[in-house]
Amino acid sequence: MNHAAHSFVYIFMRVGFALIALGALSPLFPAADLALTGGTVYPSPDSPLIANATIVIHDSRIAAIGPRASVRIPAGAKVLDCSGKFITAGFWNSHVHIFTPGLLQARNAAAPELNEQMDAMLNRWGFTSVFDIGSVLENTLALRRRIERGEIRGPRILTVGEPLWTETPVYVRGFIESNHIAMPVVNAPEDAVQRVRAQIQRGADGIKLFTGSVQGGGKVANMPLDMVRSAAQEAHRHHLPVIAHPQNSAGLEAAIAGGVDILAHTVPDSPSWTPAFTARLKQAHVALIPTLTLFDFEARKGGASDKDREQWIEKMVSELRTFSEAGGEALFGTDVGYTDHFDTTLEFTLMSRAGMSFPQILTSLTTAPARRFGFSGHIGRVAKGMDADLTVLEGDPAKDITALSRVRLTVRGGRILYTAN
Repeated sequence: MNHAAHSFVYIFMRVGFALIALGALSPLFPAADLALTGGTVYPSPDSPLIANATIVIHDSRIAAIGPRASVRIPAGAKVLDCSGKFITAGFWNSHVHIFTPGLLQARNAAAPELNEQMDAMLNRWGFTSVFDIGSVLENTLALRRRIERGEIRGPRILTVGEPLWTETPVYVRGFIESNHIAMPVVNAPEDAVQRVRAQIQRGADGIKLFTGSVQGGGKVANMPLDMVRSAAQEAHRHHLPVIAHPQNSAGLEAAIAGGVDILAHTVPDSPSWTPAFTARLKQAHVALIPTLTLFDFEARKGGASDKDREQWIEKMVSELRTFSEAGGEALFGTDVGYTDHFDTTLEFTLMSRAGMSFPQILTSLTTAPARRFGFSGHIGRVAKGMDADLTVLEGDPAKDITALSRVRLTVRGGRILYTAN
C-alpha cells in the first residue's frame, strides 16, 4: 500500500495491551474512585470548554464528565479540588530520547533515581505518552517494563530503538563510544531492510532514518533514496511509522520521495519553505515535529551571537509557519534526552510565534499524535470511556499559551505521575 493511503492506525499488535496496561501503575489512591472537581476542562481542541466541571475516574477510565452540578461523585471517592485550574487530555511528546546518562541503566538503576529523572524530564511537564526516536532499544524496553509494573512513575513509551544511518552523526560519536553503545551504520538497501526487520522483532514501535547525518566540517551524509524507500516499505509492511531526520534539502527530498511519515525537525540547511513545498508535504501526509527550542539550545551551545541565534530560530519558526498555514499536521516534541532543556515554555512561545493558535497547539499535544500512532480510540480527549490521562494546569492556555508549561498535576490512567509542590 502506498504510504499516503495509510490511515496510520498503528495497533502495535506485538506489544498488545501490555503497552497500555495502566492499572499496574503504583496508585496514589489504590482502592478508590477519583474525582477532580471545580476545574475548567478543555475536552478536545475542537470542543467547547466545560466550566466548573467534575471528572470521575473509575478503573483507570473516565466514568463521567460534565458540569459539577450534573455529575454525581461516588461514595468513597477521593476528591481533588481543581478550582481555578484548567484540565486537558494528557500531553504527548513525540520526540524524546531515553538516552540520558541517568536513564542508560534502566534495568538495574534504583527506582528513586529513575523517578527523579523521569519527573525532571517528562512527568512534571504533563506528558503521559512519549515517542522515543533514538536510544538503545533493550534499555528503553526495560524502562517501559518497569513503568508498566508500577516500579517507576512515567508515561507510556513508544520507541524506535537504534536509528538507521549511513554515517554516525558527529555530535553523538563521543557519547556512543564512551558508553560502549553499538549503533552500526547501514550500507545498502538490503542491509536497511534487515535492520528494520530486526528492530521490529526486538520490539520497536517505529523506525527512525537519518536521511541527513551531520559530519565534521559542516558536511552531511545523506541516505540514498533507494535505501530510504526500502526501509520505509518494510516498516509500512508491518504497519509501523517511519520518522526521518533530514538535515538539508537532499535529505528532505529523499524522505519525501522515500515515503516517510514524520519529519523529526524543521530543516536547518534547506531553503526557505514555500507554500508550494509545504503543500507537497501535506499531500504526502508527512507530519512535522518542530522542536524549535532545539535550535536555541544548539546556537547557545555553539556560542552563536544573539543576532545569529535569533536569525536561525526565526528561519525555523518560518518553516513551521508556512507548514501550519498549508494545513500540515504538527506533532509536539522537544528532543529532550538529547538536550537537557526540559522546560517547555520556549517551545510553546515559538509555536505561537509561528502563528499556531491554542487549539492547534493543543491538537499537536493530544489528538494528532493519538490519531497518528493509533491510540485515538482511548486517549487524546477528555470524554466518558476514555483512559484517564489528564494534565492539570495552573493557568488558562487559551489566554496565555505558556500556561501549557505550568503543570499542577499529571495523571495517567487515574494514577498520579506528578504533582507540583
